[in-house]
Amino acid sequence: MGLNLNFMKIGLKWIVSFSIITLVAFGGLFWSPIVDFPNTGEFLSEDKIVGADVAWILAAAGLVLLMTPGLSFFYGGMVGRKNVISTMLQSFIALGVISILWVVVGFSLSFGDSLGFNINGVHYGIIGNPLSYPFFSRVGVLPHKMMASTIPFVLFALFQMKFAVITPALITGSFAERVRFISYLLFMVLFSIFIYTPLCHMVWHPEGLLNKFFGVKDFAGGTVVHMSAGFAALAGAMVLGNRKNPHHEPSNIPYVLLGTGMLWFGWFGFNAGSALSANASAAMAFGTTTIASASAMMTWIFFDRINGRSVSALGACIGAVVGLVAITPGCGFVSIPESLFIGFAAAIVSNLMVNWKALKKIDDTLDVFACHGVGGIMGMILTAVFAHGENASLLHGGIEVFAHHMAALVLVSIFTFFGSLLLYKITDSIITLRVSEAAESVGLDISQHEESFK
Repeated sequence: MGLNLNFMKIGLKWIVSFSIITLVAFGGLFWSPIVDFPNTGEFLSEDKIVGADVAWILAAAGLVLLMTPGLSFFYGGMVGRKNVISTMLQSFIALGVISILWVVVGFSLSFGDSLGFNINGVHYGIIGNPLSYPFFSRVGVLPHKMMASTIPFVLFALFQMKFAVITPALITGSFAERVRFISYLLFMVLFSIFIYTPLCHMVWHPEGLLNKFFGVKDFAGGTVVHMSAGFAALAGAMVLGNRKNPHHEPSNIPYVLLGTGMLWFGWFGFNAGSALSANASAAMAFGTTTIASASAMMTWIFFDRINGRSVSALGACIGAVVGLVAITPGCGFVSIPESLFIGFAAAIVSNLMVNWKALKKIDDTLDVFACHGVGGIMGMILTAVFAHGENASLLHGGIEVFAHHMAALVLVSIFTFFGSLLLYKITDSIITLRVSEAAESVGLDISQHEESFK
């Protein structure tokens, strides 16, 4: 009887999940078709589309999509052999979950008509109206006047979707080897709706609070993607607690090298594509991206060596990714020589955090906070120091801009950490987050998916 009740309890969760995807699929049949409204002032005419921009953003969107499978190899190679498949799937499954969520409501919440408050007659947005573009209605081939004036609006929406996909996937490295798959799916949906979309709106929507009031410069997602994922990772590691056996040998270093290469390659779309045009900003972002990563990779392995640690392939890969993270917010705002320093500084600080004994007490399995969270913080600070333009940063007369960035950094940190902490608690109250001790012992590949890595 006990086994039967347990089966019914587990079965109900999956029945509900299947019911949701069924409703969404049939809902798509009855939703209004794509309609463009060129006479409302929101969209431009089709002749404003620039073919070169369309070609580049199509390619960039594909590059960003490649980053999520790259991340699955990067993370999968680092965990123990009993958890390779589960860890890789946690990244890969975001391509399914978040893509559907983005079409149904995520894009509307991120880039829909701004909902917020007014101060002295000026509107500051917190989140988008969920009824702006549900099921991608009104997301068609015409360019959007304010957000993507030379490419079809649907291409802009799909490009941004790839950013939404990889963000929750980044979090998974913090609670690898001990999280229930169904619980993670629920948390991923809640995180995307309540953390990612409002942060995305506040930073990247023209009416967003952090953009319009604080003047936050985030060219490609250092704040929106990496800081949010980093602080959510820290909260997740704290809520799920330490693994029973926190020490393991990485299962496959070549996977880590392959994943790093895929991430580095895809990051050109992530950063240079965020110019939303085939222009000078895209070219500069392309250059700063690869140089910051190269600088961070070399800094990491040399810093390891002078501290008595071996020069390792794993360290080189982690350093390269930290450089990519750190340059992301400023990639289109700083010069290539400055990107050398940004990669160097971020590698030193992240390396110190990875090896900080106080932080090691929190079992962040793959050091997501120390790499992505801290890398994002360093990127935000150094962008506010070096960004070019009159009064654009601390070194260019923008003391007020720098102060606003620091205030925004504190607000984003509080919002993403405590917001994620609450969502973990809510998830755990609905479906227990952590696997049983027996399931953890046998490994998540077998206990969650009945598959094994050989």
